[in-house]
Amino acid sequence: MESNNHIVLVTGATGGLGTAMCTKLFADGYRVAANYRNKEKADAWQKKMKDDGVEVHIFDGDVTNYESVGKMIAEIEATLGPVDILVNNAGITRDGRFSKMSLEDWNAVISTNLDSVFNCSRHVINGMIDRKFGRIINISSVNGQRGQFGQANYSAAKAGMHGFTKTLAMEVAKYGVTVNTISPGYIGTDMVMAVEQKYRDAIVAQIPVGRLGGTHEVAHLVSFLASDEASFITGANYSINGGQHVY
Repeated sequence: MESNNHIVLVTGATGGLGTAMCTKLFADGYRVAANYRNKEKADAWQKKMKDDGVEVHIFDGDVTNYESVGKMIAEIEATLGPVDILVNNAGITRDGRFSKMSLEDWNAVISTNLDSVFNCSRHVINGMIDRKFGRIINISSVNGQRGQFGQANYSAAKAGMHGFTKTLAMEVAKYGVTVNTISPGYIGTDMVMAVEQKYRDAIVAQIPVGRLGGTHEVAHLVSFLASDEASFITGANYSINGGQHVY
């Protein structure tokens, strides 16, 4: 695919959603920088992507650490060029009833899911402003909109992402930079598909369209929001949950 010369950084790239995003973005002509933490896993992932005809450039960076992200962004800029589009996709869960939740589990989720959004966005935003173009796309969750039993940490982080989105969107709109959130429901990632069938059936029973979402469907929305055609959309939160939560 002919490049459109835009460089996109996807954090948490080697997971199910990240893989679909990188595949779609490459197909649509973007030059894809993929963030990783486990080099052995990332090397194997990059090879598989290449075997599938998808070219991705991998970069090490701990998204929970501001200085580490700074080094990663500098490496991307030296290798490929400035980051035009940032997809904040990195995330973890550490579920448990709040009355028993450890400080460690709270901090781990807030750091990975929310602090990372600051760390990565902060290192690219001024370049976007200077170039009068940029896209920041934050991957939240339906559980950040409605809450979820046992996910006080995760829901707080994912809800926080949209508060961040709305404010930053207003601050940078006049510079040609858009900031949006995507809130997926239950998507058929490897992690979800590994759940026992009876539990998956119970999840699907709550989804009006009667199925799990596809990673490619979320990836399509990411690519759309990254495009020039989405330049009038900013500060928005796109629900993609099969009707499970509407408001």
